Amino acid sequence: MTASAPTAVTEPDLPGEAAPEAPRRLRYGWLAAALAVLAGVAAVAWHATRYGHWIVDDAAITFSYARSVADGLGPVLQPGAPPVEGFSNPTWMILLVVGKLTGLFDHGTLFGLPDYVLFPKLLGLACTAGVLVLVHFVARQVFHRHAWAITLATGLTLAAIPSYVIWVVSGLENSLLALLVMGLAALLFISVHRERALTPKVAISAGVLVALIALTRPEGLIYAGAYPIVLLFVRREGFWRSFRFALLSVVSFGVLFGGYVLWRYSEFHRLLANPSVAKKQGLPDLESVLRPRELVEYAGVAAVVVLAAVVIWALVKAPWRQSLVTLVVPFALGVIAYGVLVPDWMAQFRFATPIWVLGALAGTLAFAELLRTVRIRWRAVATVVVVAAAIPSLVGFTQHDEEFVKHPTIPACLVGERFGRGFNTYADMLGLQQASLLLPDLGGSSMTSRLDLVDMAGLVNAPIADLIHDDDNMPGLRDYVFDQVKPTFIHSWGPWAAGNGISLDPRLDRDYYPILVYPEGPRQGDFVRKDAVHDPAKLKAVQRYAETTMMSVEAQRFGDGLADCGPTLARGGTVLPRG
Repeated sequence: MTASAPTAVTEPDLPGEAAPEAPRRLRYGWLAAALAVLAGVAAVAWHATRYGHWIVDDAAITFSYARSVADGLGPVLQPGAPPVEGFSNPTWMILLVVGKLTGLFDHGTLFGLPDYVLFPKLLGLACTAGVLVLVHFVARQVFHRHAWAITLATGLTLAAIPSYVIWVVSGLENSLLALLVMGLAALLFISVHRERALTPKVAISAGVLVALIALTRPEGLIYAGAYPIVLLFVRREGFWRSFRFALLSVVSFGVLFGGYVLWRYSEFHRLLANPSVAKKQGLPDLESVLRPRELVEYAGVAAVVVLAAVVIWALVKAPWRQSLVTLVVPFALGVIAYGVLVPDWMAQFRFATPIWVLGALAGTLAFAELLRTVRIRWRAVATVVVVAAAIPSLVGFTQHDEEFVKHPTIPACLVGERFGRGFNTYADMLGLQQASLLLPDLGGSSMTSRLDLVDMAGLVNAPIADLIHDDDNMPGLRDYVFDQVKPTFIHSWGPWAAGNGISLDPRLDRDYYPILVYPEGPRQGDFVRKDAVHDPAKLKAVQRYAETTMMSVEAQRFGDGLADCGPTLARGGTVLPRG
């Protein structure tokens, strides 16, 4: 008998179940499961409508790489650019490449909506459906009759969390990451529950899943510890047997992930993706230990305390407590990864997506076990406590949702129109066939710009990434920009204006004319090289155009950051004069 066998016989309907009713019960069970999954996905999709056609700008960087790969140009940001691994999510990029090759992405409209909006959002919802299917498989191991209820409760919980919904439909890889991490957790849960964790199939599958996770997000490497740690908790056949299977899992991970790293080095001459170099990921410190408190505050202290208490109770009392460990371990690894990562400037906790999934599932399973174990009177008490603890969380989620709707993280369409199409128009007005542009936002701009883009942030520019990584060598960065790159246009704004000092460098006045300078804060705006201007009248025309049209574009895009920017994000587009 397995450690979980008592759970299997506590379901009141199973011992006396009549054989003729089994097929009908099974059929209705799967129907209930399907409806639960669909209801969860529908709830997430309904919540996602709050965010309109918003796609975050960073997602469009991967869109550009997917376009280049699908068009046979290789892993480059735009035609003619050098190969730089400016993406850190190759698995997600491959899905986008498939979408483009099949005509579902970067071609025009689908069902009347721009496919660069609809396709990645549908992928996100499809991955959410996959997550909930896996949730159901897990729940069936310990709550055969009511697995549909566990699935529905988990889906509705995820749909209530703005952080989960926002990043699932952002155009980034979060939904795929959640699916893969949930896949790893489900594999470990089911294998431990059935006492099959020490098998080659499970070990190899765990290694492959971890490799895919690491190829979806760089911090996914941390999940390589999930299978070995789980074996430490549940091993029954000796340390060395567990060690051999853990080693087999690590080897299977290494073959797949190591193969990609070898390709990376041969193609880009780096062992790390370029964004990892530019972001200067360092060793953990005290702040790394304290940072997860942000997630507790976001989710609601009362709800976190209550669910943590219920999960701890289940880890001690539940007949399937060893299986529950397989959810707690990757959850804890996800929290550690969140703390260690360089803090993200984007809103709504972009790096927490797998944490919400595993936390919601573990809490729901543990609470269901509590209800099944205690007497009816205490079930009512437990339910009241959980509902009361959830109310402040729901109020907080509503506030976070409204805040994001008003001020979404920088949209791809703002960047694509203002810096892509806008600078295309500058170049056309000045009669420049070949030109380059230095700027910090490379998502939407890389989709729409016909100019050669230089990434001020270093995500898709190896020399600048090295300079930033080298103790923030800003003087070296400025020398590189003004003495080597000599971009035709420069755009600097926000934290970049004061951060790298390019717009404050005296060489800017020496070599560049201002096109548009913002009135507030450090000097920031649009600039053009003096040797690119051959007619002062054209410069005046560009300056007038920028003052009216570009300011209008910014007002529109900042005022409605949830809108799209037309049926396509084709290169070479311009912005018609306004005002």
